[in-house]
This record gives sequence, C-alpha cells and structure tokens, in this order.
Amino acid sequence: MPALDFSKGEFLATVLARAVQGSRTVAAGTNSPIPAAAALLARARAPAAMEAIVLGLGEYWPFTDGGRELFDFAAQGRLDSFFLGGGQIDGAGNINLVGVGGYPAGKMRFPGSYGSAYLYALVPNVVLFREEHSPRVLVERVDFISARGIGPEGAYRTGGPRLLVTGRAVFRFAGGAFLLLSYHAGESVGSIRAATGFAFAVAPDVHETAPPEPEDLAFLRGPIANALRPLYPRFVANALSAGTHS
Repeated sequence: MPALDFSKGEFLATVLARAVQGSRTVAAGTNSPIPAAAALLARARAPAAMEAIVLGLGEYWPFTDGGRELFDFAAQGRLDSFFLGGGQIDGAGNINLVGVGGYPAGKMRFPGSYGSAYLYALVPNVVLFREEHSPRVLVERVDFISARGIGPEGAYRTGGPRLLVTGRAVFRFAGGAFLLLSYHAGESVGSIRAATGFAFAVAPDVHETAPPEPEDLAFLRGPIANALRPLYPRFVANALSAGTHS
C-alpha cells in the first residue's frame, strides 16, 4: 500500500483529534485553525455524539454572549476537553501568554491570558499545543505564569494539562512533569532532547507518532475543510487539499 501524502497541518490535526477521543465536548479558541480542525475531526470520528465548539464558527459556536458563556459551560462541568497554547511552556506545565522578560516592561508581548488560567483549572482534559518545538518555546521556567500546570496548594482544581502536542512530539503530563510518548517522523529521542529546554522522562514504549488514516484525510479535505473555510480560508487553502480543488 503506498504511503499517504498529507500536510503537516493535517497530521497535527489528526494527532490532536486522538488526544480528545472519548470526550463528550471539546472546544477550540480563537486563532486556532489546527485545533479547530482537530475538534471537528474528533466529532466526525466519534462513535457516539460529541459536541465540538469552535469560537466564532457559525453552527459550532452555540453561545450568544461570547466567552462568558463558555466559561459558565466549563464551570458547570460540561466541557471535557480544551486546546490551549502558550508563548512559553515549561517543564511544570506552566504557560506564558503575557510576554518575554520582566513584567510589565518585557521585551516581547504575547496576545494575553484571557480565560486561560480559569479553563486550565476547570477542564479535565487540557491538551497543550504549540507547533514550534524549540528551546525558546519549551523552556525550563516560563518568564510569567499565565496559568499554572499544577496547584496552587489548597486551590479547588478539577482540570489541568494531560498532553502536550508539538510539531515534533507528543508528551503526557503526570506527577508535575512531562513524559515523552512519541516523536514524529524524522525525529528521535535525541533530537527531541536537543530541541527542548526542560528535562523530561521517556516512556519505555516510546515510538514514532502514527500518521493519519485515509478516513481522517477524507474528513479533513471534505466536510471539515468546507466548514472551516469561512473562518480560516488561508489554512484551508494551504493545509487541507480540499482548499485547492473547489
């Protein structure tokens, strides 16, 4: 059987979709085309009903009062999985969405935290995602903690990071540290260590990340591309083959 041809965006959307399998509800935030594609793919492949929520995407955004309703939805225990990124992510699962350097006079500003700390503490299955995998992104300690990976001690917390997916690898977060589960094609344990600014353990069965299945690509290039095109036309055109054939 010939090898499948797929884009990096299609590959990462498939990896993220696997990370939320079994959820009743999954949500992706703003400016997140790959997580949005993953949410819709997980919904398409779910054997039972799954609700996919994508900020700003027509029928997949069921709220009328913006993010406040999503926060209420999460507080009621109705949001199972959420994709969250960070300008920096450290080995304790802390994320930085504020900026690099001392606050407030840093040398680089990020978009801002919005509801990241709130959702990080409430959503049971938070999947961290950052396509860039380098020592400047995956750092030993973030310059500013927008949202804590664990704690603080005594705080009510039902959620937190479960997986970290990057353009190079997949990690599990447990016991306050990351464990390398798989590396993508062309990578190795050694190359992942060289590209990561924090220490991590390696799973005994670490392996190469599985590629998309033909069914995944059919969904992504067909109904998912059509659904995402109004919100993410450039992503569809560049990453999903359907964008070049319609």
